[in-house]
Amino acid sequence: MKNTLKITLKANEKIYINGAVLKVDRKVSLELLNDVQFLLETHVLQPEAANTPLKQLYFIVQIILMNPQGASEAREMLRKSMPLLLATFSDEHILAMLKNIDRMVNEGDVFEALKALRGLFPREAAILESGAMQPSPLVLTAAE
Repeated sequence: MKNTLKITLKANEKIYINGAVLKVDRKVSLELLNDVQFLLETHVLQPEAANTPLKQLYFIVQIILMNPQGASEAREMLRKSMPLLLATFSDEHILAMLKNIDRMVNEGDVFEALKALRGLFPREAAILESGAMQPSPLVLTAAE
């Protein structure tokens, strides 16, 4: 993010900024004047919703952004899951995007990586619906 960014939140919405969780009690506008890593509550994926390979990857990357203290473990899970994901998909666009997402995370552009992953969800859903890929997600733990 090079320019200032203005975000409007509704009452009781949350925003995650550089690992901090902010909840507003009324409609408010925030103007972010410098580069920050943030995630709007509407873009936060709950664990039970991480039920496909790309959604599990999103959840891992989301942890990197939301929990700086646990980022090293999440980065290790990402390192282990990326080769598995690359072997899971045959769609050339998804494969190219996965490599780009890995690069973005490694360069610290976690927000853009999450945005790119969200953009792949419809394509993954179509692949799963067509039966061209098994729906079982990749399950990784920090101990693997």
